[in-house]
Amino acid sequence: MDFNLSDRYKHKIKTPSEIKEIIGEIPRDRKVIMCHGVFDIVHPGHIRHLIYAKGKAPVLVASITADHFINKGTYRPHVPQDLRAVNLAAFEIVDYVVIDEFQTPINNLKIIQPDLFAKGYEYSPNVESFEKTKEEIQVVREYGGEVIFTPGDIVYSSSNLINLSPPELKIEKLIMLMSRNSITFDDLNKALDRFKEFNVHVVGDTIIDSYTNCEMIGGQTKTPTMSVKFESKKDVLGGAGIVAEHLKAAGANVKFTSVVGGDDLGKFTIEKIKESGIKSQIIIDKNRPTTNKNAVVVGSYRLLKIDNLDNSSISDEILNEVISGIAETKSDAIIFSDFRHGIFNKRTIKPLINSIPSGIFKVADSQVASRWGNIMDFKGFDLITPNEREARFALADQDSGIRPLASQLYDNCEAGLLILKLGERGILTCLNSNHESLDSFIVMDSFAQHVVDPVGAGDALIAYSTLAMLSTSNPIIASIIGNIAAGCECEHDGNIPIGVGEVKNKLSSIQKIIESNT
Repeated sequence: MDFNLSDRYKHKIKTPSEIKEIIGEIPRDRKVIMCHGVFDIVHPGHIRHLIYAKGKAPVLVASITADHFINKGTYRPHVPQDLRAVNLAAFEIVDYVVIDEFQTPINNLKIIQPDLFAKGYEYSPNVESFEKTKEEIQVVREYGGEVIFTPGDIVYSSSNLINLSPPELKIEKLIMLMSRNSITFDDLNKALDRFKEFNVHVVGDTIIDSYTNCEMIGGQTKTPTMSVKFESKKDVLGGAGIVAEHLKAAGANVKFTSVVGGDDLGKFTIEKIKESGIKSQIIIDKNRPTTNKNAVVVGSYRLLKIDNLDNSSISDEILNEVISGIAETKSDAIIFSDFRHGIFNKRTIKPLINSIPSGIFKVADSQVASRWGNIMDFKGFDLITPNEREARFALADQDSGIRPLASQLYDNCEAGLLILKLGERGILTCLNSNHESLDSFIVMDSFAQHVVDPVGAGDALIAYSTLAMLSTSNPIIASIIGNIAAGCECEHDGNIPIGVGEVKNKLSSIQKIIESNT
């Protein structure tokens, strides 16, 4: 599928060796000049820099810093390297573009050996940052080239422009991601069609989310007490239960193993799971309540949340029942949905993991940044899906940029695939342990059009990403489908199961937008 006119400019994007073969050795009949930078947002300062460089030599090579070396902000770059490369290639004055897989341009300067290397005025001998330029000057002089500096009469900052208004490029990023990996919308739909072929076992903590809707009356005159009038109350299945419901709505065959209290909400859980057509192993523990999180809501505001729970560990007797259920269940994948409300803890995690039959795709999500849990308890799993806060909690790291953070967590967890949830910013997927590679990460913006309630987006993501991995073994397809499902969930009030038809409709609407612009 021809996604975009950008395809006509991709012939300009080369490796350093390809460029060197084209331009030949010094001395050349046609001089070559090279510029290097991030080019996250191409602004008038960049254009002036490129025009000045082109005026000094007939062949202009633009070199861009790879995504994983950009650390000016936690979430930079906003524009991924493939799209930044095409943006520059589209300029008539630019002859070739190279994505630099090294931290500095030194290596590419040694390979390409441009006659001239153009630096911005901010790197000239007149300013403090000239120290960063000295090694580059030495390398260029050694092979007989020259470093020049462009005028500094107009200076713009990509960071300042981005901070004023971050660019919305979700469609463009998706186009580049799919095009680079030869993925079509037909591939995505075929993956969704195969979901019904798979059996998935969900093991985790049940949570009943309650919404107590009230009307504001006012406050007391003698005490600072808010007064509301009760209108209605609604209970919905949450926690590991909604993960199971998402999988069922997606078409999979699902078994759900959990522990509930011997109370009305425990009965409610059993009835809801039965209505959904999910096989269950729901164990009743009369010594604990069914975990209940009750939000008091007035209009669109959540005034208060009242939790009724017992986070103490399940008994040995119940643990053995869960272990037996895991060992005896034939499935293609198992999802450990950990909310740290009794099933998963320091005493139980190891025997639970050891009970998983061999050859099963193992998935874990530990939504416990506010409690004593850690996604790193699930080492060696095929897929983990923490959010940024949980990742920082696990690593005790509040400072690192998002890519170094994901790299460290991926390595520490010995994960097969890490999808890091970034809330309204979308997701970042760490594909492999070669974090210096240009293909180690993918980034996608959220596809939620009108966010009503973001709660539960991660539950939809883990369900759909797991099934996509089973149906394709392609982590990029799994990331796209999981991200789309998460966006669909955000458009609903409350955490409700997302059906495969809704995901297909969202993909269809995105495809129509792309086709209407090509």
